[in-house]
Amino acid sequence: MTHTHHTLAPSGQGTVMLDIGGDIGALIIHTDPRWHGHEIEVSPADNPSHRTHAAVRARHTSGGVTYCAVIDALPSGSYLIWQASVNPLTHLAVRGGAVTEYTWPTQAVPGRGLVSP
Repeated sequence: MTHTHHTLAPSGQGTVMLDIGGDIGALIIHTDPRWHGHEIEVSPADNPSHRTHAAVRARHTSGGVTYCAVIDALPSGSYLIWQASVNPLTHLAVRGGAVTEYTWPTQAVPGRGLVSP
């Protein structure tokens, strides 16, 4: 398995490109600013060991700064978002050609640690 290191530099307005369309969708997980730099894992619900992750980053828009993890190129289907390595936080559906959004609960802590700057 290859581990990709993420940059935590803030993104500018219009700099996030999503690979979606047909049977491929994306997931945006909104968080509090305190989770900046933490990685969040997701997996297909029917294959929990096949996980992908993304770092929470500051996203600068005309409306201000938001914090979220963006995971694109997900085949449509049912997914788990993981709070810890053995405890899924929630179960949701990703549809092809669409963006599914989820708001991370205030009391939940991402299972993966901070990304090294």
